[in-house]
Amino acid sequence: MNNTVGHWSEGKPFQGTAGSHAPITNPASGAVVGQVALASERDAQTVIEAAVAAFPAWRDTSLTRRVAVLFRFRELLNERKGELAEIITREHGKVLSDALGEISRGQEVVEFACGIPHLLKGSYTESASTSVDVFSVRQPVGVVGMISPFNFPAMVPMWFFPIAIAAGNTVVLKPSEKDPSASLWLAELWAEAGLPDGVFNVLQGDKVATDAILDSPDVKAVSFVGSTPIAQYVYSRAAESGKRVQALGGAKNHAVVLPDADLDLAADGLVNAGFGSAGERCMAISVAVAVGGIADDLVDRIRQRAESLKVGDGTRSADMGPLVTREHRDRVASYVNQGEAAGAKVVVDGRAVDPDGGPDGFWLGPTLLDHVSRDMSVYTDEIFGPVLSVVRVETYAQAIDLINSNQYGNGTAIFTSDGGAARHFQNEIEVGMIGINIPIPIPLAYYSFGGWKNSLFGDTHAHGMEGVNFFTRAKTITSRWSDPSHRGIDLGFPSNA
Repeated sequence: MNNTVGHWSEGKPFQGTAGSHAPITNPASGAVVGQVALASERDAQTVIEAAVAAFPAWRDTSLTRRVAVLFRFRELLNERKGELAEIITREHGKVLSDALGEISRGQEVVEFACGIPHLLKGSYTESASTSVDVFSVRQPVGVVGMISPFNFPAMVPMWFFPIAIAAGNTVVLKPSEKDPSASLWLAELWAEAGLPDGVFNVLQGDKVATDAILDSPDVKAVSFVGSTPIAQYVYSRAAESGKRVQALGGAKNHAVVLPDADLDLAADGLVNAGFGSAGERCMAISVAVAVGGIADDLVDRIRQRAESLKVGDGTRSADMGPLVTREHRDRVASYVNQGEAAGAKVVVDGRAVDPDGGPDGFWLGPTLLDHVSRDMSVYTDEIFGPVLSVVRVETYAQAIDLINSNQYGNGTAIFTSDGGAARHFQNEIEVGMIGINIPIPIPLAYYSFGGWKNSLFGDTHAHGMEGVNFFTRAKTITSRWSDPSHRGIDLGFPSNA
């Protein structure tokens, strides 16, 4: 097969020595469009060693030079992001507008990292004691590993690597083997922007590649986004080997709709947040909590909007594309089957969708389930697909209890016209990211992204100042210099003596 996606090491493609590959599939057609190399332990060590070798020189490169490379990367990405969007759509399946939106959100972190000279400023205390000055600096940690998921092959890596590189670290990125080509495109862009060889590296593969990053003594920090079970695994294994870890896990995001809410605004938000990118995002709203007597009206408004969505090939004029693999499509559909069997009402049935795409694509349309109870698997599990469940409660207090008793705490939202209710909600809800009349509360790059409870393992969130702190470590220097008047001042001029 001609289209083989390999690794990237020392500023150039590296096919590896393992000889093992996995297929790359176009979800809209079901056709195999290429293959990706699966790294051996030897391949992983080769890539990691390239990052190790590049670190000292990049660490000592001036901030002015580092920022110049970042600005050039930003300009190139702006000029050519359409190319990257097409790659994402071909391998992930999301529609082109979603792919472009993903790139734009990642670009925000690139722009934030361009301000690294300000972000790395330390502090200085003069004369803390007699003739003693104390100051602090932040320095890079070394080689950092990044393990990213299939659902955002560009945005999630860009949550991490712009700040890591700007701060003086070198990077080993392990993308998902389901959609690996975006990582090599980004590597080539970095090279074109003038990034020195070995600063940004890509290691393709499966668990072998992941474990190599987690176990290597040369990798000092690991950033991860994925499901909760794998996040727990990454956190425990990497921490055991002495690394700092930020492992962002799964979610079950609720949106509370109060009786005083603008129901059209709420319905629009729930459709966008529940079905955008085929529901394959950790900030998707998967549970609508209808409070009081508004449920029938809310469900009907969501139904009308969901039924109008066009499902199809992401390169055409579709609102929603396929799911990423056939296995995942079948898994999501099985949750709909289970919910229906348990007594939920299927209001909109995505299993019967008629897509504008290939007959062998991995299709599942928007699905709306009503009368879902908290003991159903469609409620308890993270489905990661275009399935929106409506849970009916009588009171605001019941809605709060529903969210706070859930094992996940990634994102949540409330729709209301009452500022007092919104303020009360944001104060007492046990979730990391809150939206008020905003269904997907993803923070801008200068704030940090991350949840609570089983949605985050580690103490540091992504990007923002927490990201800067994660990719640097503090060093404090205490200094004392003798007063030159005690010994005379030698200005270094020649004398007759």
